[in-house]
Amino acid sequence: MIFVLDVLDKFSAKDIMKHQVVTVDSSMSVMDTAKIMDDAGIGCVIVIENNIAVGIVTERDFVKRVAARGIPFTTPIKQVMSAPLIVVNPEENIWEVAELMKQRRIHKVPIVHQNLLVGIVTTSDLTRICSVGSDSEMRRITDQIILRMKPADK
Repeated sequence: MIFVLDVLDKFSAKDIMKHQVVTVDSSMSVMDTAKIMDDAGIGCVIVIENNIAVGIVTERDFVKRVAARGIPFTTPIKQVMSAPLIVVNPEENIWEVAELMKQRRIHKVPIVHQNLLVGIVTTSDLTRICSVGSDSEMRRITDQIILRMKPADK
């Protein structure tokens, strides 16, 4: 566990974010947005209005806000997006990003620098960085924990 903690302290959002973020204009229809997400094989898009990121649409939004409510596919995506958009800056420490995601119960956080969308961090990105240690390193940590427990058992 100490290894994971040390690793996370050294990273900021810019170190793990995906730079290629798919965006859609706020006037685009629900159907066209769904097609873009399907074609790109992604779970969310950022909604842009006047070159500014104003919202996010996730697969969950399609279930809860479109399908479950019978929203017509011609509806502008702006009407079903999650807004206001919760964002962080590229220098934000990964711990802070993870804490924000936990508190707000979100799985994707756009990264914005000087009002421009520059990337996105997802829970998958956080999971990937937490599993940086090799199997041998994890085995060594586990062995150390077990060794420390043995004297207490006597």
